[in-house]
Amino acid sequence: MAIGSNRDDNGAYHEEASTVGLESPAGDASLRLRVIGETQFASHPLPKKGRLVIGRSQKSDVRIDHDSVSRRHAVLFVGPRLRIEELGSQNGTRVRGRALAVGEAAEIALNEVIELGGLLLVVQSGAAPAAAHAEPPAGAMHELERVVARVAAGTISVLLLGETGVGKEVMAEKIHALSPRAKRPLVRLHCGALPEQLLESELFGHAKGAFTGAVQDKPGLLETAHKGTVLLDEVGELPPAVQVKLLRVLDSRQVLPVGGLAPRALDVRFIAATNRDLEAEVQRGAFRQDLYFRLNGITLTVPPLRERPSEIEPLARKFLAQTAGSGGRAPVLSPEALAQLRAYAWPGNVRELRNAIERAALLCTDGVIRPEQLPLATPSAAPTTPSATTTPPAAPPRPNDERQAILDALAAHGGNQTLAARALGISRNTLQTRLTAHGIPRPRKR
Repeated sequence: MAIGSNRDDNGAYHEEASTVGLESPAGDASLRLRVIGETQFASHPLPKKGRLVIGRSQKSDVRIDHDSVSRRHAVLFVGPRLRIEELGSQNGTRVRGRALAVGEAAEIALNEVIELGGLLLVVQSGAAPAAAHAEPPAGAMHELERVVARVAAGTISVLLLGETGVGKEVMAEKIHALSPRAKRPLVRLHCGALPEQLLESELFGHAKGAFTGAVQDKPGLLETAHKGTVLLDEVGELPPAVQVKLLRVLDSRQVLPVGGLAPRALDVRFIAATNRDLEAEVQRGAFRQDLYFRLNGITLTVPPLRERPSEIEPLARKFLAQTAGSGGRAPVLSPEALAQLRAYAWPGNVRELRNAIERAALLCTDGVIRPEQLPLATPSAAPTTPSATTTPPAAPPRPNDERQAILDALAAHGGNQTLAARALGISRNTLQTRLTAHGIPRPRKR
């Protein structure tokens, strides 16, 4: 189970699969321990319950062969609660920026960063344990940025999850910019924007005469990204036939154009992004499980804006500065407008915030943005500027209203959390977080 240098003939590092000496769960979404270093990546499947010693010793349950890791470094407790305990290592174990004392254990949340010597550890899963923290850990975005910096250095495939508008594409750009491939292309493809036939041709290219109108050879987007990065945005929208061909590319690192006879070598890094619950899509047969595993070298979840309230004001001021352009003077937010921005739930996340700020900047006439100039106002407080087709968004739901909506959705779908989440327009993980926050017991399958 060691994380070795794991370097291929081209000098690149790849994820090393490993197993622990305990029985792993069968038939459900198991937990995995991701180990991330400057040039090292590994993924260890975890049992449903157990005590795992992490260290450099051959006798460790999770062996990590790294100079900064002690022979018996820490213990990871897996069960209803996740905990990490420091065993007296030389370089220490840190959780939420604080070094643990010898024998001290700290609870951790899924996707929370643990510093183990000079490495980062993250426990990940599509389904959180029953007693996992309802809210993301403090500084979730800061920890995410640290993981991104480490992940960017390697070649491992990255799956970006998050609601619409949270900034997944921005995160993909950051991974590419921090990677050794930064001087090569970052090619973006929105998987749901093209019909299947055109999508296949755009991805893989086509040979002359492959179909009507193919008057010459045309390289696909994958080939144009050679030595660079490909972002597959909304990867959950890929048609089944294209999923099969993409899986072959990931396995063979070769691409065969539509109508072509000989495959061509391909060296690209894949970043996939989606707001769908891909594990649920796999379960219902809409997404290939083997492709999901190939794309999911490591999962990075971008939290929604409502869980990052400290970022609202800096982002708003940044967008205001952008509306002013070079040499212009940006409007300022009145205290009342700023309070309204902070109180809003932002269902459209960062994208909605940007649109709200840009609209307010246009409506502002005296350099000060007030609540009535924000598109978040109630109809009675809407601006008097003529706009026959503009209706302000509804106010964010109150906690009691949200709780009742969740109960109604679960009742309507027989307790099926996946279907209830889809009806509510949120992911299954988000639904589980809300269940915990509202004190709603998780329904058992019927």
